Amino acid sequence: MNAKKANLDIKQYGMIIALIAIFAVFYILSGGKNATPMNINNLVMQNGYVVVLAVGMLLCVLTGNVDLGVGSTVALTGAMSAIFVVDNGAPLWVAFLVALAVGLAIGVFEGLFIAMLGIPPFIVTLATMLIGRGLTYVALKAQTKGPLPDTYNAIGAGYLPTLTIQIGNFAFDLLCVIVAVAATALIILAELRSVRSKQKYGFATNPTWQVILKLGVIITLVWFFMYRLATYRGIPIVLVLIAALIGIYHFITSKTVAGRQIYALGGNEKAARLSGINTKKVYFWVYANMGLLCGIAGIILSARNASATPKAGDGFEMDAIAACYIGGAATAGGVGTIIGAVVGAFVMGILNNGMSLIGWSTDLQKVVKGLVLLGAVTFDLISKRRKA
Repeated sequence: MNAKKANLDIKQYGMIIALIAIFAVFYILSGGKNATPMNINNLVMQNGYVVVLAVGMLLCVLTGNVDLGVGSTVALTGAMSAIFVVDNGAPLWVAFLVALAVGLAIGVFEGLFIAMLGIPPFIVTLATMLIGRGLTYVALKAQTKGPLPDTYNAIGAGYLPTLTIQIGNFAFDLLCVIVAVAATALIILAELRSVRSKQKYGFATNPTWQVILKLGVIITLVWFFMYRLATYRGIPIVLVLIAALIGIYHFITSKTVAGRQIYALGGNEKAARLSGINTKKVYFWVYANMGLLCGIAGIILSARNASATPKAGDGFEMDAIAACYIGGAATAGGVGTIIGAVVGAFVMGILNNGMSLIGWSTDLQKVVKGLVLLGAVTFDLISKRRKA
């Protein structure tokens, strides 16, 4: 029996195409400044915390809700970590544990009100946004806390040791090349496994030319990205951290019962409850997890800035939410992927970076980002109506 062929999924590939297109537009407008090794490195550094928040936010979005308190939680966790290091001279691991504990506590706080008392997540997280920002100002006494030690800053601004190879006047980091080769092999193997699995169970598969084209585009992006890093200072530590988180949460959402329960809840909460899923438990751990990831993002941000400030994390919730919707998550919940959210985060990052390079004001940047978010959600709703 011949295998079924799937139609081209515009939503699946659209964001990658958009990512390339936006980068190309700013490449032309900036005269190639956005493709320099230093700027590619800056893209990673500047968007590491957004990727971390987008990963956690996707789980909230899959339930059909959002978390408006992540920016304030990032600020508070970063502030607590900095206070323990600067004022109390605590070891880094203690300060980091404090940040994670504070983030988790806030997530548990939200989870209890949402899951146990049934208060809408919008209200609970809006309250958390106000409470968290107020506590940050109180903890820091409305002042910047810093400077932080170099070992702390390395988390957000440091690099892995390099294996420099010199060929004439050209020098590059061999470790980046090794990572690119490994990533290429994993991408190809994952795609082959996916195709074989679909064929085994009689699911529709994409035509071979689409698979080859998709692999070619993704692998080219990986090599371009790693080549630029190889000719700069190597692999940022924050890149290793976010890659690990992406891998862990991609596995959770796609391969575990807990992940499937989130999709089921977002697709139809009543049906999920009737099928035996403890929806309260799912809500609880999703928001507790978001708080924990806010703690990680708070550490990364304070390390990147070498200090903690009362206004840190301002507007981060908007970037994280936008990243999920731009990356293909459905507004009603139940649809979305970790990879899509990460792509959405980098779309936002490239927009921010490109507009800054060509000298657009922050006010105009907000207008553009708002239009992009509105366009992504509109596209999602229109495509659903056409299918219906």
